[in-house]
Amino acid sequence: MCGIAGIATGRNGLASHRLETVERMSAALLHRGPDGGSVWMDQDAGIALAHRRLAIVDLSDAGLQPMHSHGAGLVITFNGEIYNFASLRPDLEAKGHRFSGHSDTEVMLAAFESYGIEQALQKFAGMFAFALWDRRQRVVHLVRDRLGKKPLYVAVINGALAFASELKALLVYPGFEPKVDTHARAMVLRNGWVPDDCCIWEGVFKLPPGTMLSVEIDGVHRETSASLKAKVKTWWSLSDAAEAGQNNLVRARGAELEDELDTLLRTVVGERMVADVPLGAFLSGGIDSSMIAALMQSQSTRPVRTFTIGFREAAFDEAPHASQAARHFGTDHTEFEVTPEDALAVIPQLPRIWDEPFADESQIPTYLLARLARQHVTVALSGDGGDECFGGYTRHVMPAKLERVFQLPLPVRKAGASAIQMLSPGSWEKLLGVMPNRGAANAMLSGENLHKFAGVLDVANDHELYERLIAVTPRSLSSHGQIARGGNSAPQLADPVSRLIYRDMAGYLPGDILVKLDRATMAVSLEGRCPFLDHRLVEFAWRLPTSVKIQGGKGKWLLRRVLSRYLPEAMFERPKQGFNLPIGTWLRGPLRDWAEALLDPQRIRDDGFLDGPGVAKCWREHLSGERDRSRELWAILMVQAWHDEVGTGITRDTGAANARHVSIGGGAALAG
Repeated sequence: MCGIAGIATGRNGLASHRLETVERMSAALLHRGPDGGSVWMDQDAGIALAHRRLAIVDLSDAGLQPMHSHGAGLVITFNGEIYNFASLRPDLEAKGHRFSGHSDTEVMLAAFESYGIEQALQKFAGMFAFALWDRRQRVVHLVRDRLGKKPLYVAVINGALAFASELKALLVYPGFEPKVDTHARAMVLRNGWVPDDCCIWEGVFKLPPGTMLSVEIDGVHRETSASLKAKVKTWWSLSDAAEAGQNNLVRARGAELEDELDTLLRTVVGERMVADVPLGAFLSGGIDSSMIAALMQSQSTRPVRTFTIGFREAAFDEAPHASQAARHFGTDHTEFEVTPEDALAVIPQLPRIWDEPFADESQIPTYLLARLARQHVTVALSGDGGDECFGGYTRHVMPAKLERVFQLPLPVRKAGASAIQMLSPGSWEKLLGVMPNRGAANAMLSGENLHKFAGVLDVANDHELYERLIAVTPRSLSSHGQIARGGNSAPQLADPVSRLIYRDMAGYLPGDILVKLDRATMAVSLEGRCPFLDHRLVEFAWRLPTSVKIQGGKGKWLLRRVLSRYLPEAMFERPKQGFNLPIGTWLRGPLRDWAEALLDPQRIRDDGFLDGPGVAKCWREHLSGERDRSRELWAILMVQAWHDEVGTGITRDTGAANARHVSIGGGAALAG
């Protein structure tokens, strides 16, 4: 796992010192690769590649990058892991390739020479973002893995192509003038994160998952970021995989199907246990992380290291469940209790860690968990992706639960939604006699839940349902944030659950979940591996009928069946908690002073992109306990904090001509 950067100018007369900037770009990525840094440069050709190394497999100098192919025609700087490289190597050796070490990078280069780039990519199982320089063709190829596990930012700056694992490396390039993309900022206020098909800086784009960009280096000075973005080519399509899977459903059922999934899971987990450094796993006690820990321990001759964090607030604390699972598996378990003081200490670092404004509050516990694990291991396996593959989010079971309600005529549902929203959550609780902390029935009738129900009651279709469910501000709907990914046009899927799962896998997964995991782990020089996101498992999951994902009002039915082979059901059959902070309570308490400084009315008026009265109302309602506005507030606070830390000195907005309004707390947040 590493950080990469590069510059391509070609033979166009640009000063050679431009290429030397790659050393500063590499230094900005030190956290991603503290074990060494190397730069390769060909000033005559006009290209420079940099690599920061986090040594995981083959710790010797034979694993150093940028690496040349044995024929010297290719040079690569590579971030990621190819988990099946050992099984690919014998065939390459049979073709005459000889290897000086045992790294996956060397196998990649041999595969490119033997099979060609696209055919080789189809053989790889892993996570990666890399730049491959073809000296003979004078073409630089930028490539990203199928699901977007590893990032790659691309821009044309003053006639040169620049790319890097993180935006902070592009910021040091001479002549780069960062200007906020106001559409991307609006998406943070709306959903909490910048979609993967956007970037917070104008003129920069993220190479989409499953794509490659091939650039003839001598013509790069004629390109723009927009023209290069239009040349991106898909080498693996999530849309095609989803549609093909649903058109070729598995025939096995019952124990036979469980066996098939069990075997596949053991394979992908086992491949991710290959490392020349200590490794462990994140363990929350939930279904996904417990499945990973179980399969690791079943394939290990010694106790696996597992890590969890807990909270004093019982409603958010999964540590007891994780500890119970760890004892059952026999892992070497470590846990850490997060306090508001811990969160407050991390908050100032968030804008620099994430580069773009990012408002998923679970970023804090994810970072703290990664920091805890890094004290003991260099690699940690994660359960991320289980929800997307097997239907684990609450929204995935919602169509079945609300089927009868959605059969009512739309005008009737709109009238019902309006009626519910006429009263505040607190007024509904008084009217219905709801008692706090008095069981699940009362919880279902809480005022907040009633208002959430009203927020989706009048949707016209499952597309609109999804937009409302993922939005920080559910009533703010627009055309923004739709799936617009290279080659991944929406597939033809027959049932609403599959369509919701696809939306998550194509948008929420690369835009939020994988960004959170990559930045949190790499900030502390920890490699995070996601067995559930192996493409073989993803493609298998798309071949599953919805009926074996969702049963009896619960998601991940098949995965639960497999986990019950390793862990008693009583240890994991409980309501889904998620990995969240008690941020609403903390904003009324220990985080209040920090929040009020960022929400200062005068500051908001001066900034000009937020609606002051709307924000003030949102804050008042939250402080009084009238409404839980923590999600809206956290998005606003993260945008404000990002402007303070990263956005200082940026080119300011050009005006309100292209302004868009995003509903915040009943008012409107003007988000450019």
